[in-house]
Amino acid sequence: MRALVVDQPAPGRLRFAEVPTPVPNPDEVLIRVSAVSINYGELAFGLAYAPDGAIPGYDAAGVVVEAARDGRGPSVGTPVLSVGTMGGWAEYRAVPVDSVGIVPAGADLAVMSAVGTAGATALRAVRKLGSVLGRRVLVTGASGGVGRFAVQLARQAGASVLVSAAEVEEPVAGVIDLVGGGLLATSFAKLASGGVLVSVGHAAGAVADFDYVAMFADPAAVGRYDRSIVTLYLPAETGLAADLTWLAAEVAAGRLEPGVVWRGDWSRLTEAAELLLKRELHGKAVLSVG
Repeated sequence: MRALVVDQPAPGRLRFAEVPTPVPNPDEVLIRVSAVSINYGELAFGLAYAPDGAIPGYDAAGVVVEAARDGRGPSVGTPVLSVGTMGGWAEYRAVPVDSVGIVPAGADLAVMSAVGTAGATALRAVRKLGSVLGRRVLVTGASGGVGRFAVQLARQAGASVLVSAAEVEEPVAGVIDLVGGGLLATSFAKLASGGVLVSVGHAAGAVADFDYVAMFADPAAVGRYDRSIVTLYLPAETGLAADLTWLAAEVAAGRLEPGVVWRGDWSRLTEAAELLLKRELHGKAVLSVG
């Protein structure tokens, strides 16, 4: 099969190559990939550390051509979206059934390829905040793929959503931070007593510097205690299949918008990646495969 593989000296660190079609494990399905999407994290942090010959790619959508031998998961012919840490940028992908969501019949698979990692990360982040019904929530990095989903999902859950720490005049019940660095510390200071900050990303590429004493003694934070920071790493999460299927249905029904702003053939992946890394692409890029 044809795949995009890591080649560190090559432009964009990628090249096309003929590689063996993956042989799925008993708990995996084999997908004929129709479309893929790209994420900032896999480009900014993943490619630089991947070995030559590896097949990158978090998100891919397509059709099941081989069902899992353990009897679980979707059957042959089912349209699906999938998530993983590698292997998406290829004509075929073997992926565990727990990382596959069923796509409604007739849905645009290119759009569905933009749902997996960003949507599932945002969904799990909102859940970690607890009940936000009637409460105020701050989402940093709201213009990115995860941020866009997080804003929509928090609003669906009944929250009033702010997208800039500068907008926060009164303490908030929760924060979903996708930027890290100094903004993580600033956002934590905005939390009300009992509030939770979910640390998801570090797009700033900087270290967060906390003044431990100020976390308790800052005059602006008097009376606000028991605030916490929790982290979220999607590959460590379990039970994703049901969430991915739900997200696919919400997008297909128009209740969630993944924000696809760029489409092209996968031969143009490095072009789209460059735009995303330069922050010139404000939304999701999807690429047709084959």
